[in-house]
Amino acid sequence: MTIFVDRKRNKWTKTALKDTKQKVFWSDSNTQPPPSKPLSVAAVADIVIIGAGYTGLWTALQAKEDTPEKKIIVLEANVAGFGASSRNGGFCESSLTHGLHNGIARWEDELNTLNRLGRENLKGILDSIKKYNIDADVEETGTLYTANAEWQVEELKESVEDYTKYGIKATFLNKTEIQKELKSETNLAGLRVENETIMVNPAKLVWGLKRACLNLGVKFYEHTEVLDVIEENNNLIIKTPKGSVTAPQVISATNAWVKPIKKIRNHIITIFDHVLMTEPLSDAQLASIGWEGRQGVGDCANQFHYYRLSADNRILWGGWDANYYKNSEMGPDKEKRETSFELLSDHFFEAFPQLEGQLKFTHKWAGPIGTTSQFSATFGTKFNGKLVWVGGYTGLGVGASRFGARVALDLLENIDNERTQLKMVQKKPMPFPPEPLRHFFIQYTKKKIAQSDANDGKRGIWLGILDSLGLGFDS
Repeated sequence: MTIFVDRKRNKWTKTALKDTKQKVFWSDSNTQPPPSKPLSVAAVADIVIIGAGYTGLWTALQAKEDTPEKKIIVLEANVAGFGASSRNGGFCESSLTHGLHNGIARWEDELNTLNRLGRENLKGILDSIKKYNIDADVEETGTLYTANAEWQVEELKESVEDYTKYGIKATFLNKTEIQKELKSETNLAGLRVENETIMVNPAKLVWGLKRACLNLGVKFYEHTEVLDVIEENNNLIIKTPKGSVTAPQVISATNAWVKPIKKIRNHIITIFDHVLMTEPLSDAQLASIGWEGRQGVGDCANQFHYYRLSADNRILWGGWDANYYKNSEMGPDKEKRETSFELLSDHFFEAFPQLEGQLKFTHKWAGPIGTTSQFSATFGTKFNGKLVWVGGYTGLGVGASRFGARVALDLLENIDNERTQLKMVQKKPMPFPPEPLRHFFIQYTKKKIAQSDANDGKRGIWLGILDSLGLGFDS
């Protein structure tokens, strides 16, 4: 049997999921601050930011730090962090390129610069958390990558040389060594990467960033959907259901929610990722799996899981089954795919059979991810540079969103520096095909990715063509 590929329903799954709440653990287990009032007047600002996820929050914070005298307004259709920013696994990584090897494949000549900027960005996040006294359950753990098939073992061995070349401390772990780190029957080998990842409570980070912005004088209007942005008399007018804001500059930070800038849809699509959270592990249960380093973990197949320990020793287990709906459709009904939760549960107890029969899940949820064909953020402008948009972090936005915000501010001010001159910034990724071809393309690619994992990682003709064109699909 191929690990995580051959479907075998775990007998414990039905019981483990029986009383699970369809809620996001991070926001359900902490007291969420009250939302700001909706916009109900015609307001004026120097900079308007659309979206109060990580990108919008980091944009507001850095803009106010740069120019305290400017009036900055943030408009949010729901509440701060409603989307991926409060629903993710809390992996805050230094990588701006969706991992080292994607960076090598796409921006090898700039990768030393990108890696340095990524480390500076991660340090900036830690500095801000300290400066503004944000309680985000930060743990500086690093990452473990695990091999669950023999072909992945060889890939991990070979990757050590790449990490070393770019100054990243990485250690290959054979089966005995990985089992000492993390006792899972599916782990055949591992790679320990240090100093490049911190773990956070994503919702608490959102709320802390919003509080910091408020304390600096940023004005928030939540439950305020932006309906349109138009240009008038050398200004932009941002229209909402009950009000408007007039400003000379706008940054659209909606990521997976591509509205109101339609052209973003060519480059950023929305996929749904699924997550389970267990009840807290007892000391005996935790001892049965080891994990003393508390690293964030990801297995290294094309379809992959990510998992981590929370502050109260629950296991968050997510990934694998990324779903795309035609026209990037979104909504609560897209977040309740029971087959995806059941599949995750089956895989969880395949990885940790020592917990079968004794550990249940308390929370299950899904969330939208904005992804591009290059798996990393992309940037654009409208209205002759008066509006800048950014998004498409493809699952690594916890860290990379701060950098995306910084670049967006640079572009807004037409600043020429090493950030704005990066090829990642200057050149957009290849667009996804229009519907209905887009839906077929993604579903067919998902099928070929699954076949690749089942066939020792061999890419095949279709995936090989996409690789040569710089196209891809990932979460």
